[in-house]
Amino acid sequence: MELLPHLLLALLESAVNTSILALTALGLSLVFGVMRVSNMAHGEFFMLGAVITYLVSTVVGSPFWAFAIAVVAAPLAVGAIAYVFDFLVLQRIKYQQEKTIVATIALLYLAQQSVLSTVGPDARSVEPPVYFLIPLPWFGISGHKLVVVVLALLLLLCMWLFLKRSRIGLYMRATQDNMEMAQAFGVPVRRLYAIVFATGAMIAALAAVLVVPIQQAHYLMGQNPLMMSFIVVILGGLGSIRGTLLAAALVGFGDGMVSVLVSPLLAKIVVTLIVAFVLIARPQGLFAEKTT
Repeated sequence: MELLPHLLLALLESAVNTSILALTALGLSLVFGVMRVSNMAHGEFFMLGAVITYLVSTVVGSPFWAFAIAVVAAPLAVGAIAYVFDFLVLQRIKYQQEKTIVATIALLYLAQQSVLSTVGPDARSVEPPVYFLIPLPWFGISGHKLVVVVLALLLLLCMWLFLKRSRIGLYMRATQDNMEMAQAFGVPVRRLYAIVFATGAMIAALAAVLVVPIQQAHYLMGQNPLMMSFIVVILGGLGSIRGTLLAAALVGFGDGMVSVLVSPLLAKIVVTLIVAFVLIARPQGLFAEKTT
């Protein structure tokens, strides 16, 4: 009987981890799949979304309305930063892989130092927009964590519909399959790249808005989401959206269950071993998509 409450707690934490990880990794996978570049500043877009949410909460008194405003303001602000960076830097270096890695690392440090200089080094807490407990015989389940899971799933569904049904989504899929052919059929590839880079940043910022009431906003909080997102993208197959979501479920539930039931350190070791074994068996990832 003592195992059941620990198992329920582990499942809840795993569901939260998986939903946020799926959102964050989806943005990174989208950028790599379409643009074929590695965005080393992806974790900092996540961090900026959390910091903007904190700043909004300091201005708006009501936690609910602060959250509602941040859901719109944070992705728009972070997306604008990413769009401008693409226009000023990435287009100038023509999206060359090595130069893009260096440029986004520079953006990573610029974002960290800017937040450190303006907000400070301390972690900042944000009140959840809704607070209620679902009572169980052993403990109460935080209602906000369930809200996070539901909202994250809705956002993932919206992104799937956007990629499958919209014209821009069609352009993204066509460019991912064959950039030269898409360009020959009139797809504005360079403009599309800027939209994709901004969209990936906005998805990461949205994930941060959802999770910052559970965690805390901090100028170094982007490091773990970046590392875990790369693990998920590599495990699922570079450029595979379906693989990214399935790998996020595998890594999120594996990390969450082992962290709660055993130890967080062992969870990281298990995730690392899983990635190593997959790369040995399938170097292209579990669900890598063929591109031409």
